[in-house]
Amino acid sequence: MKIALFLPALLLTASVYAQTDTATKTAAAIVKENFSDDWANLRHYEAENKLLPAPVPGEKRVVFLGSSIFEFWKTRLPEYFEAHKNYIDRGISGQIAPQLLLRFQQDVIALKPKAVIILAGSNDIASTTGHVTNKRILDDVKSMVELCRVHKITPILCAYVPINEYPWRKGFPAAEKIISLNKAITAYAAQNKLILLDYYSPLVDDKKGTRADLTIDGVHPNAAGYKIMAKVTDEAIAKALK
Repeated sequence: MKIALFLPALLLTASVYAQTDTATKTAAAIVKENFSDDWANLRHYEAENKLLPAPVPGEKRVVFLGSSIFEFWKTRLPEYFEAHKNYIDRGISGQIAPQLLLRFQQDVIALKPKAVIILAGSNDIASTTGHVTNKRILDDVKSMVELCRVHKITPILCAYVPINEYPWRKGFPAAEKIISLNKAITAYAAQNKLILLDYYSPLVDDKKGTRADLTIDGVHPNAAGYKIMAKVTDEAIAKALK
């Protein structure tokens, strides 16, 4: 009788233990992976890059390398990239110039483009604690240009969109900082006979910010703003690829 009672109890205990052990292993398996060592966020486009076929003969691929201004373009004016299958958007929101430089091998060179548009500097300025200078931003841009020369990619540098104030940094002299950076990039482009894509002039208002009808927050363009950017972008690309 005792044995008859003991066996069911033993089986029940074993079953509970097995379920607990499985649950523990499952919980361990779904622990969020730590990507703190991927500071440049290379994983962002890693899978997409693997699915991207090599350029076909005669294809003139152009990569858009930047931060949120480029990343949001795909959703706020998607028809632009749908109409230009050779334009590859590789913008990641919030990124600064050294992160773009770290991504350059994977998100530009490996994609074998004919040209790359490099839009850098605003996030460096916006998040500065006093250590970021135009020289440091420009040094990263210069390194990307040098990589372009080695791999026969035509670099297109950008005068950044006008920003009067960052919503998250009230009182910060954004307009003056953007103008100063644009002057440095423009001078470097002129000295080295590089193509300059001017996003500043066609968007600016009388307060040195983006016109209210062309932006959602004073920093990022809306669809109307992107349409204006599209026109000057196509003109710069045509010059780069001729």
